[in-house]
Amino acid sequence: MSQYRSQLPMLDHDQLFLAPGGLETTLLFHEGIDLPHFASFDLLKDDAGVALIESHFERFATLARERGVGVMLTTPTWRANRDWGRKLGYSDSELADANWRAVDLMLELRAKWQTPQTPCVIVGTIGPRGDGYQAGARMSADEARAYHRTQIETFAATQADMVSVNTFTYIDEAIGAAQAAQACAMPIFVSFTVETDGRLPSGETLQEAVERTDAETDGHPAFFMINCAHPSHFESTLQTSGDWLQRIRGVRANASRLSHAELNDATELDEGDPADLGAQYAFLRRFLPRMTVVGGCCGTDVRHADQICQAMQRVSAIELPA
Repeated sequence: MSQYRSQLPMLDHDQLFLAPGGLETTLLFHEGIDLPHFASFDLLKDDAGVALIESHFERFATLARERGVGVMLTTPTWRANRDWGRKLGYSDSELADANWRAVDLMLELRAKWQTPQTPCVIVGTIGPRGDGYQAGARMSADEARAYHRTQIETFAATQADMVSVNTFTYIDEAIGAAQAAQACAMPIFVSFTVETDGRLPSGETLQEAVERTDAETDGHPAFFMINCAHPSHFESTLQTSGDWLQRIRGVRANASRLSHAELNDATELDEGDPADLGAQYAFLRRFLPRMTVVGGCCGTDVRHADQICQAMQRVSAIELPA
């Protein structure tokens, strides 16, 4: 049985959680690993690949212990859904097995790293059906519910504490995925990405995304997040008012200020400035008072995560254990 499925500790205002940095960009640019279709789950098929993923997560678990914060163990399954699995030659059963193995690896990491000061929540990661940078062909909410339900049902049968949908580019896909999670009695958080103007790639606003998803799922998402964008792209969007801001509890930002199109064409990794990124998170806390889940996305590593943790602990008065 899941350890935290009935009560998610990151909903405690006083408990900061660290989410690991950009797995795929680290593997690609730092480790020199070829990742067809940006699919890190494919590495789970052999011991060498598993060791690379385990090493990545252990760096962040070590930091979380040092800082006395929780850690989100997010499975490397962003591409482990049907369409992307087909491109890599996976059958439905092989894809389900990959999702299971991803959770099992996170369970091993939790057994090794969890302490009372560092709770470890296992999150089954779900990515978009299409590209994570643009809203091309779109599904209706009903189509998205049917599409994502398969992966969510797999995670619901494991010991994952919750699922997450990440880098979603339009609202209907998020609504469908959240409805599928609701049907499976699975907690979920929804993470949207935005362009440099603070809007989803579909042109919809963050406020519309949060409010419509909540309205059409009876508020099922445990919370919302923003990922795969630099804080400078969306900070002005947050400088407003409304209950929707209370629903955003997490940010996993890119290190780079480049647009999605520029990042897609880049041949070198833009690591940005870790200290500046940390300062950006401290600034965001002014507008997101319930932000308790922090971490990085593309181009970030443990250096960025450390700066983010330190900045958040300063502004939120979450102190290290004596």
